[in-house]
Amino acid sequence: MRSLVLASLLLSACATTPSVVQRPAAVDAPFVINGRIAIIQPARRDSAGLRWTHDAAADEMLLLSPLGQAVARITSNAQGVALEADGETHMAPDAETLTQELLGWQLPLSGLRYWIAALPAPSGEFHSEQDAQGRMSVLYQQGWTIRYTRYAGEARDALPLRLSLQREGMEVRVLIDEWEVQ
Repeated sequence: MRSLVLASLLLSACATTPSVVQRPAAVDAPFVINGRIAIIQPARRDSAGLRWTHDAAADEMLLLSPLGQAVARITSNAQGVALEADGETHMAPDAETLTQELLGWQLPLSGLRYWIAALPAPSGEFHSEQDAQGRMSVLYQQGWTIRYTRYAGEARDALPLRLSLQREGMEVRVLIDEWEVQ
């Protein structure tokens, strides 16, 4: 009887393997990620929680305090980029300019929406390196070096969970806790 119970437990454990979120079929497919972001510069370090909602027409990125309260909201669409913080709204034609002026660091949102899924942005040349499973391990594009250090699984189309973007004395680290791909 004991061996029957043990065999039953082993079989049920095999049947309940966690699901792995895989890369969406479309290059610019909608997604939502929850995670954390850290900005590392020689004289400064910033970090925040992150909730990013992306679709083909717009992006909304919430930067969150340790208690989960929104401290900044970045929205991007065809009209430009807006950053809301401390009751004020600031506008610019692109996220890179706006975040540099207001936060002191550059968020490469136009490329990041592709890089977050381990894909090169459609505009601009790139060079990449793959790991043994055929997944992107390093991507060089638009002056950034993007390193992928952890994936949601071993499959070639598994989504990244940890990446680091480096450029000119600055590093942006993104740690993804949850992917919602549509």
